[in-house]
Amino acid sequence: MLNIETKELIISDKLKKKVDMICKFACVKPTYHNGNVINIVNSNIAYVKPHVITINNINYLMFEECDDIYINGFSKKIQFKDFEQFIKSN
Repeated sequence: MLNIETKELIISDKLKKKVDMICKFACVKPTYHNGNVINIVNSNIAYVKPHVITINNINYLMFEECDDIYINGFSKKIQFKDFEQFIKSN
């Protein structure tokens, strides 16, 4: 029998402050959803679900300490330094 264990990851204050500052300059309001670690007990299989920040009906997937931001899935990504410009253009 498979036992699945889920642990919620809390968005760090550092990441939240960076996103809040960028959103303030872009005049938008973000909505935060914490990520998860999903682990199959007694195995070495785990999945890290990223933090999801929703701005203007677009989901931005972010991992802690990562400079890449994924947009509406993992097929398109941008650098964190380009985040403000991307928000303003959409």
